[in-house]
Amino acid sequence: MFIDTHVHLNADQYEEDLQDVINRALEAKVEKMVVIGFDRKTIERTMELIEQYDFVYGVIGWHPVDAIDCTQEDLEWIEELAAHPKIVGIGETGLDYYWDKSPKDVQQALFRKQIQLAQKIDLPIIIHNRDATGDVINILREENAASVGGVMHCFSGSVETARECIAMNFMISLGGPVTFKNARLPKEVATDIPLEHLMIETDAPYLAPHPYRGKRNEPAFVPLVAEEIARLKGLTIEEIAQATTDNAKKFFGIDS
Repeated sequence: MFIDTHVHLNADQYEEDLQDVINRALEAKVEKMVVIGFDRKTIERTMELIEQYDFVYGVIGWHPVDAIDCTQEDLEWIEELAAHPKIVGIGETGLDYYWDKSPKDVQQALFRKQIQLAQKIDLPIIIHNRDATGDVINILREENAASVGGVMHCFSGSVETARECIAMNFMISLGGPVTFKNARLPKEVATDIPLEHLMIETDAPYLAPHPYRGKRNEPAFVPLVAEEIARLKGLTIEEIAQATTDNAKKFFGIDS
């Protein structure tokens, strides 16, 4: 059994065949999926999906790329929705310096506000980090994010950075890139970081694992991530499935 801890079933890419995508995931023994809503449209869709499917849980927040669009009213709305028992985290939030739609100071201010919101309502935070590791780590420290902990989503940093995050009560989540031939850092992290600190995800419809790289990703592919971690650690895929599923259930407070 597997849990896809970060998937965008609310994406337009699934509009035509969502039920087929979900059926393929269930056939692949992906027993639960955590759907991430990161703006008005995807949050509304996330709330619909968690009501529609017993095995779907939600995380809601505001993506750093669109930080400039987020209002105080939006944050208050997110706080209200987060009272739903199937909302299990705040995010994805963080910093993205690759895209320049939202200035860095605007991203940083919103990141801090979402950490504070997570602390207020006692939910973990799901972190998006692209080309911003130093500032992400500093803000997590300054805001005492360890008090709620969280997930470093689709982690692509070094073993040293992973250890820093673990020391702050964060899980390391690996996705499709760990299967890419030249993905040195994710492979090192998968090899080196103890299994008790790891979770797996797809980030579907993005970042499909090998051999589907470049195609639309879907939660049915999460076993390919587990398979590569198993290879790197010298364990069976069943051992990876069991450990990462247990980790996700414990972390998100998801019932068996």
